[in-house]
Amino acid sequence: MGDQLSEPRLVLVFSGKRKSGKDYVTHLIQERLGPDVCCILRLSGPLKQQYAQEHNLNLDQLLGPGPYKEQYRADMICWGETRRCQDPGFFCRLATRGASQPIWVVSDARRLSDLQWFWSKFPQQTLSVRVQCTEKTREQRGWRFTAGVDDAESECGLDSSVEFDWIITNEADAPSLDEQLQPILTLAKEAARSADL
Repeated sequence: MGDQLSEPRLVLVFSGKRKSGKDYVTHLIQERLGPDVCCILRLSGPLKQQYAQEHNLNLDQLLGPGPYKEQYRADMICWGETRRCQDPGFFCRLATRGASQPIWVVSDARRLSDLQWFWSKFPQQTLSVRVQCTEKTREQRGWRFTAGVDDAESECGLDSSVEFDWIITNEADAPSLDEQLQPILTLAKEAARSADL
């Protein structure tokens, strides 16, 4: 753990399907806790950065939500799988390097190996959160089924292999996100206070 400035008090590892609202939910958490207390770590960030370097691509466009990323998504998934097979913690280590806030929010876990890495490195601090919504809602947000992407491990790897600590339903007719996030925020605030002691 030589790359880290300090060990986190709480690690919230989020997963969910494309267009389920993971980024929106994790941004809400950071907004409520503040950036001094809570950082958002994206496993896809280092993956895309490395992929862009090796393939001479535009990183900003790969990080964005547009068609450029979709054009490379299937190949990027295969490339990432090869890297993970060689070293399952490769992208997790890159994502956490330099994180110093007491609360870490991992916004995009996609595989059991991602969760296992955090569980093994931070067994007392790591909790898992699933963000879910219906396919109809995802379609309204722009999702379309893509073979080789939506049926790959990167989308399905955590569908049935994990008992999540929390499940957040990101739908218009579900309880408000503020209400659903309250227990998580309470725990995070307690963890942050313990870091100050």
